Amino acid sequence: MTEKIAKYLSDIQLAISLIEEFLVGIENFTTYQSDRKTQSAVERQLGIIGEAVNKIRQDETVILKQTKQIVDFRNRIIHSYDNIDATIVWTILKKYLPALNCEVEEKLKDYSAFKKRV
Repeated sequence: MTEKIAKYLSDIQLAISLIEEFLVGIENFTTYQSDRKTQSAVERQLGIIGEAVNKIRQDETVILKQTKQIVDFRNRIIHSYDNIDATIVWTILKKYLPALNCEVEEKLKDYSAFKKRV
């Protein structure tokens, strides 16, 4: 893994952290759906995650699960912004984002351990 890939992984981790921060106090979908500012902030961070995953995918030394779906959703946010379904975003936040965060943490730990040996 290169420094550049580690940076993209760190960007993903930061974006997830920001999403978690934005969602403090938002306990259910109804509250999320009625808060357009939070929706906008979350969607921006999901776009950043998708772009970082796309750059990682181009390197091919690091494989992340769900890469195609993440990049496809990023493209939808950017190019079809008027067709974003808040229920899909909420599902991503609750079901898939925690798993992605764990996966990124593991990759960064591996990179850190490798760097210490070199």
